[in-house]
Parts: sequence; C-alpha cells; structure tokens
Amino acid sequence: MEKDRLFETKIKNKGVFDFKGVYKVLYEWLVDQGYDVNEKGYKENIGAGGAKEIEIEWRAFRKISDYFRDVLELRWQILGMTNVEVEIDGVKQKMNKGQFEIRIKSVLEKDYESRWENKPFFKFLRTLYDKYLIPARIEQYEGKLLAEMDELVAQCKAYLSLTGGH
Repeated sequence: MEKDRLFETKIKNKGVFDFKGVYKVLYEWLVDQGYDVNEKGYKENIGAGGAKEIEIEWRAFRKISDYFRDVLELRWQILGMTNVEVEIDGVKQKMNKGQFEIRIKSVLEKDYESRWENKPFFKFLRTLYDKYLIPARIEQYEGKLLAEMDELVAQCKAYLSLTGGH
C-alpha cells in the first residue's frame, strides 16, 4: 500500500461553541460525502471546577475504486469545556465554552488492499502503472480530495460563526 498525504490543517476555536452541533455537522458531512466514519477513540475527563477535557479520534474511509481510497484522520482536543447559556436573537440557548482544536489529515491510498505488494515484480508493475499509465487520474483524485477538505473546513468554520465561535 502506498499513501500520498495531501492535506493537513487545524481548526481552532476559543470561546463559545456548540460541541454537539460541531460534532454532528462534521459527522453528517462526511457520511453525505460517502465516507464510512469510525470513531477510534473517545476520552472524556472532568477536571477542576467541572470543566471537561475531551479527546476524539475519527478515521473515515471512502472507496474510490479497487485500487484507490480516500482516508481522513480527524483528531479532536477540547480543553476546559463548560456549559453556558447564551442569548442568540433573543432566545436563550445552551452552549459550551472552552477551547478546541481539530487536526485534519487526508491521504489518497493506492493499492490499499496490498494486492501488488506480494511480489517484487508486481510492486515494480505498480510503480510503472502509477507513474506512466494513470498520473492524470491520480491528479484528478487528489484535486477532488483537496477541494473536499477545503469544503469540510469551510463548513465547520461557517457553523462555528453561526453559533458564536470564532
């Protein structure tokens, strides 16, 4: 299996936000784009004064073909999260306050089932295939994945700005 890391970024927020809302928006966006989302880890600790610290790790997979798939890794870290009540357009709503960061990495995996890895000759053929027969297809898939990652970040930031985050 060969991996091409294409995209890596962070979304940071400090202040008021809707944790459950951000979680739902990102999860639903990934599912809508055809990803299978696996929550590999979820840790929650309650610190001094009742503030929560949460760590979440997601891995999302989307098969493009028998040879290609997109893999996303999202790592959440929420620090000092408390519940607050805020008024938005004259209506009181329950929100959260604290800081969080989401690190997002995307990878285009080639030969993700390692079908071409078993024998050196097949590995050599895979290199020729990638380099000379399908470079335009690889560029197309990479371009699509990069555009989607920009959209994912934009969706998250738009949701945060609507709910009071910055």
